[in-house]
Amino acid sequence: MNNVGMTVRRHSGAPRAIFYGVSSLVFAASAAVTFVWCASMEAMGGTPMPGGWTMSALWAPMCGRTWFDAAVSFAGMWNVMTVAMMLPAVAPALWRYFEALGDGRAAQAGGMTVMAGFGYFLVWLVVGVLVFAAGAQLTALAVATPALAHTAPAVAGVVVVMAGMLQFSAWKARWLACCGYSPSCGHAQLDVQAALRHGLRLGRHCLCCCGNLMAALLAAGVMDRPAMALVAAAIAAERWVPGGGKVARGIGAAAIAVGLVMVFRAMAA
Repeated sequence: MNNVGMTVRRHSGAPRAIFYGVSSLVFAASAAVTFVWCASMEAMGGTPMPGGWTMSALWAPMCGRTWFDAAVSFAGMWNVMTVAMMLPAVAPALWRYFEALGDGRAAQAGGMTVMAGFGYFLVWLVVGVLVFAAGAQLTALAVATPALAHTAPAVAGVVVVMAGMLQFSAWKARWLACCGYSPSCGHAQLDVQAALRHGLRLGRHCLCCCGNLMAALLAAGVMDRPAMALVAAAIAAERWVPGGGKVARGIGAAAIAVGLVMVFRAMAA
């Protein structure tokens, strides 16, 4: 989020309450759908693999379905999951955008804010498509190469460790610092294309800022509900809790510890 000097007009409490009320409802609905989806995938079971882990049916089409069907299903559920995970982190930025659009135009500003949110989650949808493509390829390699499958748990632990180490980097600090300022709304206009571009900028920024934590979630297990909740809480906390830099480093230390435990367990198996 490039930051520009701008005056944010303050709305009355009613629009703010409506905005966060609607956001809470969207969050609750997406979290419920994600919970049901994870439970259904767990009920389907998976394929035991060398190394003591289980390959989820998430990465391959079910009987009678094509790879395209599997990709569409994954992308849809990935987007629902990212709404549940990322909305608490991005909602304050979307509210600032709503405020920047000006007084006396709440309905129009609300529509543009929805469009900005669409742009934001469109970025995560594209990421989901890429994640599925990579996951499907890695799954195929693991099935074809037992030796590679045996190393998967240790590799996952290394990914989590690396994600934790990035929490201490200047790169992370630079991106995280931007979250504490007003987003680059420019001269905010009631324009659909401008709103979409703003949402895309928010999405790209968020991807750069918390991509390492999402990678850790993928390594730990994308359907692991406790891991989802912890990563979502971490992403929101490092942005909005005072002293976000210290929070980010604490999250990094915890991730490194978890990753090392994963590696040691894999080596002992």
